[in-house]
Amino acid sequence: MEQITSADGTTVSFERVGQGPALVLVHGAFSDHHTNWEFVKPILQDRFTLYAIARRGRGDTDATEGHSLEDETNDLVALIRKIAEPVFLLGHSYGGHCSLAAALLAPDRIRKLVLYEPAWPTIFSNDGWARLERLATAHKWDEFAATFFTDTLFVPPEEIDQLRATELWPPIVADAIASLGDLRALKSYDFQPQRYRQLGIPVLLQIGSESRRDLYVTDALMAVLPDARIGELSGQAHEGMTTAPEMYAEAVIRFLL
Repeated sequence: MEQITSADGTTVSFERVGQGPALVLVHGAFSDHHTNWEFVKPILQDRFTLYAIARRGRGDTDATEGHSLEDETNDLVALIRKIAEPVFLLGHSYGGHCSLAAALLAPDRIRKLVLYEPAWPTIFSNDGWARLERLATAHKWDEFAATFFTDTLFVPPEEIDQLRATELWPPIVADAIASLGDLRALKSYDFQPQRYRQLGIPVLLQIGSESRRDLYVTDALMAVLPDARIGELSGQAHEGMTTAPEMYAEAVIRFLL
């Protein structure tokens, strides 16, 4: 993996593969630069040079504590400014918030923006958050991950049971410690949709047809962004790039190219 240094001195790593125009990929929580894009990367790398950033605590990126979403946005801007050409930018979930904020800081460096279901920072109930913190304190990371999906994203428990029986679950649990930092940063993030009224770049707001739409900021952004459209992923929820990689890659390629 290649490395850069962010504005606050943090070492940030990223993986570069493929050929074509630059596409920066920003992963969400409970995933990393590899697992978030594992199934779509082989398709996308034939059309783009992919720069998959490893956010804090992943890859060779420093595992800081107490960082904010703004800190990770600055990490991303450092990578975007390192790339010689303006980039396409794609962020999933928490990574979508980082990508949107980065677009406001460096609009001249971003050609088009794709955001897949960034969540409202108010997504956590008081009781739900307290339970997550208790599980983290007890280092019960398997239960921590499952509880987040069922209690916060309202994934049916039977779907989590099915996921636990697959090879996809161990990497999710392995990422739980870093994801705790993501969740804390998101919870304290002051998201103001109106800040983006002047962001003139084309934006694709992706939403799964099976997702609970009220959990995500998609419609709030659609109401303020001057050049935005919603792209619904039929039959998918919050992980379309994993559950339907060909459909997902086709939607991204169609918008960007």
